[in-house]
Amino acid sequence: MIAALAAISLLAGFVDSIAGGGGLLTLPALLLAGLDPAHAIATNKVQGSFAAASATYTFGRKGLIDWRVTWPLAAIAFISGIAGALSVRFLPRPVLDGVIPVLLIGIALFFALSPKVRDTDAHARLTALTFGLTVPVAIGFYDGIFGPGAGSFYMLAFVTLLGYGVVRATAHTKLLNLASNCGSLTLFAATGMVIWPLGLVMAAGSFIGAQIGSHLAMRLGSRIIRPLLVVVSSLMALKLLLDPANPWRLALKALF
Repeated sequence: MIAALAAISLLAGFVDSIAGGGGLLTLPALLLAGLDPAHAIATNKVQGSFAAASATYTFGRKGLIDWRVTWPLAAIAFISGIAGALSVRFLPRPVLDGVIPVLLIGIALFFALSPKVRDTDAHARLTALTFGLTVPVAIGFYDGIFGPGAGSFYMLAFVTLLGYGVVRATAHTKLLNLASNCGSLTLFAATGMVIWPLGLVMAAGSFIGAQIGSHLAMRLGSRIIRPLLVVVSSLMALKLLLDPANPWRLALKALF
């Protein structure tokens, strides 16, 4: 079981480092391994944090991260991740289950159809200050509450609002994803929800997978990032919509 979780985490780290969505693989694996949902979500944050850290290190070494601008954004995302994890019990889950698949489908369509998505930077629509006061607050909070798709949301924001090319956007996404993941992990660890032996084994697999994925992303750029974002966002939306408890599925069942 441990070897299988490590192998799944390696694949998840690869996917996470390019397009996000690795939790689609690791969270069900933890549930199949016998963990209850609360411990599975908490433990999954360990491998998610290591995957993001691995990718951030690789992109940072290549000079693709503007640390001066991004450190404050990461600090905001970290705090927002803690706030999101604290709020899990208060936010109605059906709200997330209904809204998130629609947003993910929108992201998939944007990256599939928009001619503006390329490797080079474009004109920014927001200042760094305005971006910092909105995007890492909202997405970091969501990452702390739930998580799936957070990387795709960060990516979309960097491309559309700051005009970053896809490789540079991916690099900065990994840092913010790391920050919000670590924020929620801090709270889960403090409350004893993390199963550390499993989490650390999976973290090792994720770290290696993210190294492979981030190097490939830098080499191939939009040729791999764009299609993988479309596929991963679509699969995340489909998985959420197929959940028997999803409000869209329940509404369709009531109609037909």
